[in-house]
Amino acid sequence: MLPAARRAVLGAVAIALATGLAACTGGDGGAGLSGALGDQLGRIGDGSTSYTGTQPGLVGPDRLKPGQKPPQFVVFSWDGAGEDRARLFARFREVGKKQGITMTYFLSGVYLLPEDKAELYDPPRHKRGRSDIGFNDTEGIKATVRELRAAWLDGNEIGTHFNGHFCGPVGGGATWSPDEWRSELDQARSFVKNWRTNAGLPRERSLPFDYDRELIGARTPCLEGRDNFLAIAARQGFRYDSSGISEQIWPDRKHGVWDLSLQMVPVPGRAFETLSTDYNFMINQSGTAKGAPSMHTLWGNQMRDGLIQGFNRAYQGNRAPLIIGNHFESWNGGTYMRAVEQAIGYICVQRDVRCVSFRRLVDWLDAQDPEVLKRLRTLPVGRAPDSGWKDFLTTSSPGSDKPGGSPAAGTAPRPGAGAAEPGTGRAAGAAGAAPAA
Repeated sequence: MLPAARRAVLGAVAIALATGLAACTGGDGGAGLSGALGDQLGRIGDGSTSYTGTQPGLVGPDRLKPGQKPPQFVVFSWDGAGEDRARLFARFREVGKKQGITMTYFLSGVYLLPEDKAELYDPPRHKRGRSDIGFNDTEGIKATVRELRAAWLDGNEIGTHFNGHFCGPVGGGATWSPDEWRSELDQARSFVKNWRTNAGLPRERSLPFDYDRELIGARTPCLEGRDNFLAIAARQGFRYDSSGISEQIWPDRKHGVWDLSLQMVPVPGRAFETLSTDYNFMINQSGTAKGAPSMHTLWGNQMRDGLIQGFNRAYQGNRAPLIIGNHFESWNGGTYMRAVEQAIGYICVQRDVRCVSFRRLVDWLDAQDPEVLKRLRTLPVGRAPDSGWKDFLTTSSPGSDKPGGSPAAGTAPRPGAGAAEPGTGRAAGAAGAAPAA
């Protein structure tokens, strides 16, 4: 199981704004070379991973036709991606299968490293064997591998959330050099590629993918250190990064990779917005993972409705992809897990909506005419083309050639929207994390 003492503060740093491929079927679900056959034919290294061919269900992207309205993409993603007794990984993998969608799981490499092998981890600017989210035990590693295997066979993506989850001004990711990020990434890959040996589990079934090929995207812990990570990302084979903060506008490339940042979404009933993660809603509501039980239902409903409002703003407006981040945590009685499941149930059944992994989104983006994407980036938050989609994406109709942004704010961002004090739960310059309800 995952260590009970791990920190509650996982994933994105809080932004509390004070103002406004085909083969035999495997036992874990999905198709592809699996089980003993796949392990033998595609075994890599100690057999922790194996190449089994193209991922099941992965199809080539379509290209927008002239004048065609773009689909509404929505990405649900998960930071950490370890399985424990709460079985939240299994729960949402089944939710994805039921809804016929794919998601991205950003794996923390230390969740495949047992506590008694902690010394194998040499984190940047910290003592060897230290991790701010702990390590795992044998049963926890077996459970995590089981879910990772099944998730990939279901068509989901496995990205990285790196390892020790160090945040803040003392040794946090924001202080790391590009070479230190490279070391952290190399170790994250190593823990995935050698879990059998490290955990003493030589008879456990292999992960059915080559992680060096599979790994194309990341989210840094607390969204820290992005610039220095991006300095190495493209050369390491990455195609996107989701470690930033953005509004709901069409993405562009940054340092050669797609910038698929988390986004600001409404907080229903409040005059400000927050980042599209369960953690940020929690910080704005209770400021703690164990808030008043009498408020749990209201807080969960507020997150669900905020995500749906953000979705509708894009769906009825500029059709910018909606990016959502979550954690397998039972904060405030598990109300945010309920909120995410209900949001998936509402959003992913709408017409012309594609709830997909980041991999499938970047495949689609790469397949588009760059001039079409450039034009889409001129659309502000929540605003469809005045001339209609057919005219907007067919002719050289007049329109702003400036990047999209909030229709209510011409050039100046909302106070605190783009920065936060490292390792804290409040926006830079803000008095604190104001409750959202």
